[in-house]
Amino acid sequence: MLDKNIVRVAVPVPLRRCFDYRLPEDISARTLKPGMRLWVPFGRSQVMGIVDEVGVEPSIAPGKIKAAIKTLDETPILNKPLVWLCRWASQYYHHPLGEVYHSALPVYFRQDKDVVLKESRVWQLTEQGLQVDQLPKNAVRQTELLQYLREYPLGQSDEQLKQALGQYKSSLKSMENKGWVQQIVVKDDVDESGLESALDLNKAQEVAVEEICRYQDEFTAFLLYGVTGSGKTEVYLQVIQAVLTAGKQVLILVPEIGLTPQLLQRFSRRFAVPITVFHSGLSNGGRAQNWLQASTGRARIIIGTRSAVFACLQNPGLIIVDEEHDVSFKQQDGFRYSARDLAIVRARHEKIPIVLGSATPSLESMVNADEGRYTLLDLPERAGDAVHPDMHLIDLRHQKLDEGLSPVLIKHIHQHIEREGQVLLFLNRRGYAPTLLCHDCGWVGNCQRCDAHMTLHHASGQLRCHHCGTERRVDRHCPDCGSVDLRPIGQGTERTEEALKRHFPDVRIARIDRDTTRRKGEMERKLKQAESGEDQILLGTQLLAKGHHFPNVTLVAILDSDQGLFSADFRGGERMSQLILQVAGRAGRAEKSGEVLIQTHHPDHALLQYAIKQDYRVLTRALLEERQLVQWPPYSHLALLRAESTQRNKPMQFLREAAEKARLLSSNSQLMLLGPVPAPMEKRAGRYRAQLLLQAGERADLHNLLSCWLNEVEALKSSSTVRWSLDVDPQDMF
Repeated sequence: MLDKNIVRVAVPVPLRRCFDYRLPEDISARTLKPGMRLWVPFGRSQVMGIVDEVGVEPSIAPGKIKAAIKTLDETPILNKPLVWLCRWASQYYHHPLGEVYHSALPVYFRQDKDVVLKESRVWQLTEQGLQVDQLPKNAVRQTELLQYLREYPLGQSDEQLKQALGQYKSSLKSMENKGWVQQIVVKDDVDESGLESALDLNKAQEVAVEEICRYQDEFTAFLLYGVTGSGKTEVYLQVIQAVLTAGKQVLILVPEIGLTPQLLQRFSRRFAVPITVFHSGLSNGGRAQNWLQASTGRARIIIGTRSAVFACLQNPGLIIVDEEHDVSFKQQDGFRYSARDLAIVRARHEKIPIVLGSATPSLESMVNADEGRYTLLDLPERAGDAVHPDMHLIDLRHQKLDEGLSPVLIKHIHQHIEREGQVLLFLNRRGYAPTLLCHDCGWVGNCQRCDAHMTLHHASGQLRCHHCGTERRVDRHCPDCGSVDLRPIGQGTERTEEALKRHFPDVRIARIDRDTTRRKGEMERKLKQAESGEDQILLGTQLLAKGHHFPNVTLVAILDSDQGLFSADFRGGERMSQLILQVAGRAGRAEKSGEVLIQTHHPDHALLQYAIKQDYRVLTRALLEERQLVQWPPYSHLALLRAESTQRNKPMQFLREAAEKARLLSSNSQLMLLGPVPAPMEKRAGRYRAQLLLQAGERADLHNLLSCWLNEVEALKSSSTVRWSLDVDPQDMF
């Protein structure tokens, strides 16, 4: 029998159920709604839960039901569409609902804290500040602030300044005392003067904008497939203008934090509306305030990384997923959701269009477009006067290399620099060398906590494990034989930079990787220098590959394309091809023509031959034919059960028992069990890992099995001896 004073609460614990609580006299059932936060006792502690249902039939004896302590909200912090999305995600990913709600909320709201939207303030240059020309050389920070704020006439918040420039407050205070800057309250009716005008569109862009705008008030999924430099962002901007004119909000998802400042800058110059960002680089308080700006409708444009898919919007009108193919949209631990896939589900539920943009769409998205589930919008040519770069392979066989640089490549670098072009070199391996080897006895510097070599970082004199983070000083003598002949094997960006400085002593070289951009604001500073052409040679990892516009780059070189050719992951070929074409797309994006050189020991490999022809459709057809032959996604559906323990035999023992349960439940279905097997890197961070893969031709068969199987897996005695997790639609097979 329903009891109006009993509420079902989702608590952030790894249990696949909600819990019943009785409302105390000071909380009325009429004021309580799903999506509100409730402070409740749980075990010996107190936690924040989310109300999932109000007025339910008790699931346990009424006398055992504990009383809730207090409500934290007057209105739901998660609105109805977001409550629905969390419930859907919990069911699809077979993850505890309490943890899903917990993941959706900013950290600040997971605590016993009030939800209060503060007045938004930004820093702007005054008329006097705009006239300041040149500062002394030692006023570096003030110069940076002046240059930065000139680019944002509508102003920047403390959070935005901190993210972009790091420590800035003392310099800003000095500038305020001089009358150069002022802090103002943000108004919803932003001054439109000084905004940039829309660019002229080519025919393909016009068609894309018109087609998306036709479906403003209904769900349609668009795949905007545009070659690098084809003007996808301008299509976004013009569609966004139509949505804003209709009084609605826009959510834009990007794969990396590093792309948000660039987009924010471009959007701030274009739209006279409040714009907010949402990602893990913000402080807890700043993230909470940005959430409130979105949920109250004050922020009209929300730009964020994967967690922003849970941003609470008052009046959504459009969702954009930029670089939709990027694996960063998949959460790889805890609640393992795909932000791209959830964005599509959310758009369908809210009856709004969604645009998935990429120069190298995922195979899943290409199949969805071919089969009519997505509307394909094609941008085959580069925007403006830019043309496709020329792409060539450099055969490394029988060539003498200098730290991974071939004579042919060095010659081309000289030529482009002499013509005042900018050069971008891509090597997806940071550090000095991936291995330290004893030349006398063969000892290798391994990580004691992982099945992996430690990477040599020469500048800091350290060996670091890039898997678990362990680091130690470089050995002076071989621990096994005492020899001092310890040699670095292989190339990393640090070592290649050293070689470039020898060959080009008078040229400015910028290395952009995780090691050189650790400080706040350093990434944006380096990218600005790169875009200005101040640095003539850019050397970096994947941080340089995604979405950046370098108008002066005329030569792009991929130093080691062979890493992805023989991957153990069935997605290895797809990801390598995407990476090559994304990196190649940085060349020749303005009026200067571009050239792309790819160094390889396998110039006849089919994937490389497809890549240099720059025909991604032909390449995807070849990859899809392979997938169909062996029935890998998108022609089947996967779930991966992972287990780990400090004891080597425990994960395999647990997974064998789980596999046996699955076999009994799936005896009449077309489901396959692969494993259990040790993970490709069995030991990581001191824990031994193993995995069991479930594969089904039909998605429904897989989920029907998971629904009943997981209950039996939880009941296994061995489940308490390991740390285990389920990954639906896994992207990382290791």
